[in-house]
Amino acid sequence: MDRDALGQHRLLLASENRGKLAELRALVQSMRIFVQSQTDLGIKGAEEPHDTFVENALAKARHGARASGWPTLADDSGLCCEALQGAPGVRSARYAGEQASDEQNNARLVRELTGVSERCAHYRCVVVALRWWADPEPLIADGRWDGQIVDQPQGSGGFGYDPHFWLPQLGCSAAMLDATQKNQISHRAIAMRAMVGMLHERWGW
Repeated sequence: MDRDALGQHRLLLASENRGKLAELRALVQSMRIFVQSQTDLGIKGAEEPHDTFVENALAKARHGARASGWPTLADDSGLCCEALQGAPGVRSARYAGEQASDEQNNARLVRELTGVSERCAHYRCVVVALRWWADPEPLIADGRWDGQIVDQPQGSGGFGYDPHFWLPQLGCSAAMLDATQKNQISHRAIAMRAMVGMLHERWGW
């Protein structure tokens, strides 16, 4: 069933991240949409074996939709460096190894860029929504956040590569932004806002 007892549209978020759940709920609060995470329904996360963000997001959305029977939204994101041919890309969270920490991933990134003058990079987020697991017409939205990689970490907020992701237009790193600022301008915020618009325009939600 696409609706709950209150007549709200059900939407599964194919993620275990509580921050993403809160962010999505805030974005759809003016719409009749009830968002639940896959964790709350006892659904384990999908494998992410693909080389592109869109393929991984689709895999996660299909897995969640098949397991729940609900329309499902999923995202995949990461950091792309032009000088490294898009790396770390979809492997951003495990750039230095499967169980690597943020510090280890950052250390490898800085090491790979030693002696490289071209430091342009961007965060990319792709969001996918499916009405059912085999939906041939997925909604796909994406967001891009441009910056530069610096050797020395700056700021204590955020996560991942944020301390090394410098924003020239703001004169600070992503880790120096507070959560409210970041959630207004980040790659995920851009993609999520676009997706919410598509849910309304394409699905009539």
